[in-house]
Amino acid sequence: MQTYHYVLASQHYLFEEEPFEEVLKERHRYYQGKNKEIDFWVVKQPTFLELPKMRAIKAKCPQPCAAVISTNPNFVTWLKLRLEYVYMGEFQTPSKAIPDPLASLAVL
Repeated sequence: MQTYHYVLASQHYLFEEEPFEEVLKERHRYYQGKNKEIDFWVVKQPTFLELPKMRAIKAKCPQPCAAVISTNPNFVTWLKLRLEYVYMGEFQTPSKAIPDPLASLAVL
């Protein structure tokens, strides 16, 4: 099983109020400088929020929402500190309840 970590926010906040594109470019440059493989994905309307155990989290986040999903918990913590108004969490997959979130992503 793989653990994925995420930050979740409204699309309006991420794409219009925050310099989110610059944050991602900064991180991409950092990964390139360290010869690290990209381990994060930006997903609009993530399907893992449709699970019964995620209803409370989805209810707290203004819709439509977007998530940054990563296998790197330190990156997600860095994003939480950098972006401030986001929800942070994790889930494990694949499982019967959650299919692999990267199998059919429409990555931005």
